[in-house]
Amino acid sequence: MRLFDTLTRTERELRPIDGSTFRFYCCGPTVYGPAHIGNFRTFVLQDVLRRTLETGGTRTMHVRNITDVDDKTIRDSQKAGQSLTDFTRGWTEKFHTDCKKLGLLPPHVEPGAVDHIPQQIAMIEELVKKGHAYLSDDGSVYFNIASFPGYGALSHLEHRELELGKTQNTRASSDEYDKENLSDFVLWKARRPEDGVNFWPSPWGDGRPGWHLECSAMIKEYLGDSFDLHSGGVDLVFPHHENEIAQSTCSCGGKFAAHWFHITHLLVDGGKMSKSLGNLYTIDDLEKRGFTAMEVRYVLIGGHYRKQLNFTLDSLSAAHEALAKIAKGARSLAARAGDETTLTSVDFGPFQSAWDSLNDDLNTPAALGGIFTGLKASADLQGKDAAAALAALNRILRALGLILPESSEKESTDVPADIRQLAETRWQARSAKNWTESDRLRDELAKLGWQVKDGKDGYALEKA
Repeated sequence: MRLFDTLTRTERELRPIDGSTFRFYCCGPTVYGPAHIGNFRTFVLQDVLRRTLETGGTRTMHVRNITDVDDKTIRDSQKAGQSLTDFTRGWTEKFHTDCKKLGLLPPHVEPGAVDHIPQQIAMIEELVKKGHAYLSDDGSVYFNIASFPGYGALSHLEHRELELGKTQNTRASSDEYDKENLSDFVLWKARRPEDGVNFWPSPWGDGRPGWHLECSAMIKEYLGDSFDLHSGGVDLVFPHHENEIAQSTCSCGGKFAAHWFHITHLLVDGGKMSKSLGNLYTIDDLEKRGFTAMEVRYVLIGGHYRKQLNFTLDSLSAAHEALAKIAKGARSLAARAGDETTLTSVDFGPFQSAWDSLNDDLNTPAALGGIFTGLKASADLQGKDAAAALAALNRILRALGLILPESSEKESTDVPADIRQLAETRWQARSAKNWTESDRLRDELAKLGWQVKDGKDGYALEKA
């Protein structure tokens, strides 16, 4: 498998450093609210990467963290009147529920930042000892980026005429800051009144770790000083991942990540997601509109990970139709296979192009296209050949993490007249782009036990 590497800006082959297990780390969620579909685009594509490696016979070790202490979790837990532990536990459980709906494989290890504060303190002590970190007047500890000549290589900051000497008197103490803010970053944040009871003892006084440090400490704990791949959204390249490289390399040595895999932003209706625009969708939001999490997954893998994907409600309707077509094709193959069974396929037969696409820089949209090409090519196969093709299709679907819907035959054809009239009124409102009325009528139908599936030229009703 070949995959683009952010550091070298080239496609490189993925091979386990130890020749046995491909070990990789993914920056996980900050649990202060529900994850939205922009977050899940990253997690879903990381899941497809893992599934593709495993489908190809590579053993994996997947570590994904939970950020349960930072500026936002402390702020919002206090607003909610809950302890940090109870607050973050609730949102972690919600994240896991959504992951399961989307078909994400659970990571092999999912460490939390709070549980690894001793490891983070030990890493800071090492950085201070080696002269890469210093204590400020307020009791906070900062990393001196001028002490690390390699700073900026991942984000190619050297092309911005980087002058490290200018950072000596500039410090960034917040967990997240302006992408252009080139500053010494905080490793240990001294206790402040607004932190309330959320502080821990350290050699430098009471406080808590800075956000950037937690990933480095947990990577060292579970993957060591050198590992195969590090992944996250493209917004984490700078400063988060740049800071990880600096603090890990300077404290531990080693090569840190051999490969960097970043996923590009998601757009919604052609623009940025925003609460004020009402397009910052969660899985719950979309389910209330009658869509399934598997349809969301299909849309999220429908664009190449290095390109912006424009998410629309119409694209979910198209995903519904696409999954139904694939399911119909799979049932047809199963019928033509008859009593013949093939548990595993030696190759991918008519679905080889889909498999090749996944191994060519994780080209998921081409892989989806390869599924339809394969179904067309296998339309006349019978018996053992049909069984082999079905087994190959199922391997592709497992790599993509797609679970097909049950037979559309289950859709009710006996729809009561009042339900049909309500649905027709809603369709007219939708066609007139009266979204408020359309959503109200969809909700009313849902209360009556009916789901609406919108297509390009019409809709279908299904008993909930």
